[in-house]
Amino acid sequence: MREKIRYHLGEIQNFNTTDREELEQFRIRFLSKKGIITGLFDEFKTVAPDQRRELGLLLNELKNAAQLTFDDIRQHLEASVTEQKPVPDLTLPADFMDIGSRHPLSIVQDQIITIFSRIGFNVAEGPDIEDDWHNFSALNFEEEHPARDMQDTFFVQGRPPFLLRTHTSSVQIRMMEKTTPPIRALFPGRVYRNEAISARAHCLFHQVEGLYVDRNVSFADLKQTLLYFAREMFGENTGIRLRPSYFPFTEPSAEMDISCFICGGKGCRICKNTGWVEILGCGMVDPAVFENCGIDSSEYTGFAFGMGIERTAMLRYQINDIRLFFENDVRFLRQFRSAF
Repeated sequence: MREKIRYHLGEIQNFNTTDREELEQFRIRFLSKKGIITGLFDEFKTVAPDQRRELGLLLNELKNAAQLTFDDIRQHLEASVTEQKPVPDLTLPADFMDIGSRHPLSIVQDQIITIFSRIGFNVAEGPDIEDDWHNFSALNFEEEHPARDMQDTFFVQGRPPFLLRTHTSSVQIRMMEKTTPPIRALFPGRVYRNEAISARAHCLFHQVEGLYVDRNVSFADLKQTLLYFAREMFGENTGIRLRPSYFPFTEPSAEMDISCFICGGKGCRICKNTGWVEILGCGMVDPAVFENCGIDSSEYTGFAFGMGIERTAMLRYQINDIRLFFENDVRFLRQFRSAF
């Protein structure tokens, strides 16, 4: 057996190849389960005890030599293949990637934030899943208000009752609870309402709301702020008008229209021949809302406003179907490449 081991050891030490197939045959012959080394270990079981130490050392030397030879040749072959990879031709023309586009809602939201940031408004965010207090009660919604019905709001199981926020006004409450005035902030985000999906309405849409709280804030400040926004967003010749309205959390409240930037106020399909287009709701923060948030309404006043980003984008780009914003049709999105 000693002679067999020394013979195979010499074979292994003298083995060399540049052929992968030949290397594989070497592995099978010596290192496989039915190979020479396995057979020698089986034969070793019958060796006389006084010879086992010497032969055992020789067998381990044979096995280690076979494994080391196999590993060294394989690494050399792999390295040679890597070195032989063709060098790319750097003179060939480049393959240009197709330029993507930002979503129109992202474009419009960023424009709104940029406009208000110039006059000191910061951005704040809050949770999409809200409790009744922040979404309704703190904002003066009565117990029997229709918005609290399942037909208008998506409720989530749990105690206390939770819901998908119906407006980002809930973030205004959270900020006023934690922040001492002055406060000047914007609140962009997704909102949810239980509405049938159509060309003009969707169960998911986006809002941007604004809040300004300080001493001696007046309705005139609100009007001037919104006039600045309208002219920055829709053109320097844009006019605004405020119509009395009602919101539970503001008093007085108003709807703001802008002069139609399509027809210049002469009347068209966009403004329904009135010369005006409704754009947002606004008003002075109700003192009861201040008290709910721990702010002294005798010392501070403020205004709030809110607009739908989809509606603003539809007006800005003359889009007639709100569902286009959510379908991710590449043909639709490609039209906004030049918008940023």
